[in-house]
Amino acid sequence: MALRNIREMGDSVLNKVSREVKEITPKIRELVEDMYDTMYEAQGVGLAAPQVGVLKRIVVVDISPEGNQPITLINPVIVEESGSQTGDEGCLSVPNKCGVVTRPEHVKVKAFDIDMNEFEMEADGLLARAFCHEIDHLDGHLYVELVEGDLKVLTEEE
Repeated sequence: MALRNIREMGDSVLNKVSREVKEITPKIRELVEDMYDTMYEAQGVGLAAPQVGVLKRIVVVDISPEGNQPITLINPVIVEESGSQTGDEGCLSVPNKCGVVTRPEHVKVKAFDIDMNEFEMEADGLLARAFCHEIDHLDGHLYVELVEGDLKVLTEEE
């Protein structure tokens, strides 16, 4: 397990479409572990593989305050969405900034777990926002494309 460098806005890898994962190799397992370590160290709630420079369709999310509810999504696809929520959103690849973004309130995601077992998961609120945000990364999009108004610079307390 190791920490990986988080790519920041302006790095071209963040604007590229990620490739599907065909099989789980030891290298993919190591990547997923490193992504969790990197996300937790940076105090994030989600991380997509392109953010650490790997163009694979892999997302890790953990919105729990204790950091004990990890969710791994391999080749995720949003198959259903409803409602809307508007609120501040930030990104580890756009440090110390946030902006107002509208996302679905509810999503259903189809994905594979780390053992390539297919599953569906429904999410509301922050988890739905995190899924949408991270899956956008897999298609080369950053949340700043959706910001309503200006990006806000965060103070240290925020």
